[in-house]
Amino acid sequence: MDFEVIIVGAGPAGIGCSLSLRRAGIENVLILDADKIGSSFRRWPEQMRLITPSFHSNPFYITDLNAITPTTSPADFVQKEHLSGHEYADYLNAVSVYYELNVRQNEKVLQINPGLDSYTLKTEKKVYKCKIVVWAGGEFSHPKTGSFPGAEHCVHSSAFRTWEDYKGDEALIIGGYESGIDATCHLANLKKRILLLSNGEPWNADHTDPSELLSPFTRDRLLGAMKNNPGSVMLHGNTTVTQVNRLSDCYIVETENGDVFDTKHRPIIANGFESALTPIKEFFEWKGSQPQFTDEDESTLHPGIFYSGPSLVQRGSKFCFIYKFRARFGVIALTIAKRLGYPEPHLEDDRKRGFLVDDLECCTNCECAVDSEAETVGSES
Repeated sequence: MDFEVIIVGAGPAGIGCSLSLRRAGIENVLILDADKIGSSFRRWPEQMRLITPSFHSNPFYITDLNAITPTTSPADFVQKEHLSGHEYADYLNAVSVYYELNVRQNEKVLQINPGLDSYTLKTEKKVYKCKIVVWAGGEFSHPKTGSFPGAEHCVHSSAFRTWEDYKGDEALIIGGYESGIDATCHLANLKKRILLLSNGEPWNADHTDPSELLSPFTRDRLLGAMKNNPGSVMLHGNTTVTQVNRLSDCYIVETENGDVFDTKHRPIIANGFESALTPIKEFFEWKGSQPQFTDEDESTLHPGIFYSGPSLVQRGSKFCFIYKFRARFGVIALTIAKRLGYPEPHLEDDRKRGFLVDDLECCTNCECAVDSEAETVGSES
């Protein structure tokens, strides 16, 4: 056996989960990534920032919301509250180097083959064998691009490396949650005229779960962009796009309620991302668009394959933010340690600091519970 655990993905979920395993006493761990550590964050538009604020409050048992270990803080590392993608990737890389993690970059996993009590992973370079697989991929590499007929005429918001690359004087944006409003703010500040079409009205929403509405950071930026650029932003809520057609000199956007809009430039789709489990979809049970997990974040079809990351939903509670899915690192580590026959690990500090949350009663019995068939809101944090 090459490794006890192989983690696929060197983002916050993969790096953080590996360190939780180490705190549980499991050292024989390999992390594989198709690109580099934190590569998805480096592909963000340069103007994009983490919407969850960072603050170095770790010594008071209130861990930085974007930290992936109880003893590090992105705010302390970068000295900023809202980090850029490159800055957060630098933090992930620094954590990996400091803890001397076994990360093999530029090694894409092409195939996972289950055995009787082990898994074989084939990459572009070699074949590995392990007892446990933790899939820790993110969502940014899986943009939703085919939501309606004619979507191929549009461009997804994740395709931009800087909003200065958008050369038109006006923009039609489809999607009104974090991705869409983020694009709106940056383009408005570049003196573009914006027409935004959204299924709902998240800018007016009120909900107990922060996954279901705009973050305060984004609301504040939207208000600032509209104030500083009066008349440049038009928000159309409760408007579902049904089709986009391309004519010789413009694009025609049709909606469910019969409204028709035209724009000279390719519409921007900002409707989020597909599940991070899309590349290994066959290893998980699905109900509609929602993957199913055991109470320990394990596949219900293939024991020994776990998931850590923003696509996790447990008992109707979304774990799409870093501070949410890191709360399950300890659950996965504890389960794997028992599975591999390790002594009961002492993870009480993880529990105190929010890295081992196994009691979800507060979430499943309150308004932040979501239907298992519901689409999750795409977010970049």
